[in-house]
Amino acid sequence: MMVNEAIYCLQENILLNAADGDLGAILGLGFPPFTGGPFRYADARGASELVDQMNGFAVKFGKRFKPAALLEKKAESGSVFH
Repeated sequence: MMVNEAIYCLQENILLNAADGDLGAILGLGFPPFTGGPFRYADARGASELVDQMNGFAVKFGKRFKPAALLEKKAESGSVFH
């Protein structure tokens, strides 16, 4: 969910770019540094895999697990954040 929330921040122009989000999450929130941050993590896992997993969680546990529209767009296009 933390990755999805970071993507919402980028989607809603709270973050200027993915690199700022990665740095802020690592230094400010304690996101595991070895992952490179939430956006690098999403790139490594693959947007399609994350969307599929989150949609499964949304069915089981509710709409709070619905993937951000930007993540779904990345999954459809096969593009990455970095």
